[in-house]
Amino acid sequence: MAEKSGSALLTDREQVAERLLEASAKHSHDPETELDWDAPLEPGKWFLPERMVSLYGTPIWNRLSEERRIELSRHEAASLASAGVWFEVILMQLLARHIYDMDPRSRHVTYALTEMADECRHSKMFARMVTKLGTPCYGPGGTTRFLGRVLKTTATTPGAFTATLLVEEILDRIQRQTFPDETVQPLVRGITRIHVVEEARHVRYAREELRRQMATCPAWERQFTRTVSGEASVVVARALVHPGVYAAVGLDVEEAQRQARESAHRRETMRWSAEKLVSFLEEIGVIHSALDRAAWRRSGLLG
Repeated sequence: MAEKSGSALLTDREQVAERLLEASAKHSHDPETELDWDAPLEPGKWFLPERMVSLYGTPIWNRLSEERRIELSRHEAASLASAGVWFEVILMQLLARHIYDMDPRSRHVTYALTEMADECRHSKMFARMVTKLGTPCYGPGGTTRFLGRVLKTTATTPGAFTATLLVEEILDRIQRQTFPDETVQPLVRGITRIHVVEEARHVRYAREELRRQMATCPAWERQFTRTVSGEASVVVARALVHPGVYAAVGLDVEEAQRQARESAHRRETMRWSAEKLVSFLEEIGVIHSALDRAAWRRSGLLG
């Protein structure tokens, strides 16, 4: 198959953006008005699907009462939401960098601005969720926050879109298990439903742009993207569950972290959360060499 010319790639870019703008006009949501924030949380309901809690199936888990398991799910849901705000703020900065020198009249730029507006709503929604759950705001630790700052400052365009997909596709898979689960709190289900609907557009935009970038960028940029994305996978995977969630329910933090790391169920869950993303990144050459795969295995997102 002949490679597309630069003009054809730009035409594709505009066509994708136009379709995504049409979808945004039809399927955008306002969490402030569409969710019942004043309704009390329902006793006995989970905050994540039970099998998604990091300690599920471990010896610690088997010793916990149902009440403490649900309490752990509350703190882990808050940890995911807190990490989500951090991720979304980074993604907005990466998008702003991407379009900085582009023609603001293009549909590609218009959609990027539309996505940034979505991400603003999502960040406010996640922050309000943490407030509603009555937990600490579990942001990333100092080292992870510093690495995020380096990433958002130095990432190439393909690196930026790889990081975008790392966050969005992993959270999307977890949330697709959450919103239909009737054992989960209605508010959490409503939040994840909105996020899944709107993130589907963001994933399409990022995938299409990353495919274009990897096909046209110079060799040094492809290699830099491969190296940085492997390290980013480690940072993202470790940011999902803050160690403070274990302390919050009275567990020994080091032992809980060890059991979560060694849990076959948890390892499989992490691989499952990223399997579609990993397949796509292998297809377009972001995960390319044995060295690339070693970094992704270190993150737990690749078996």
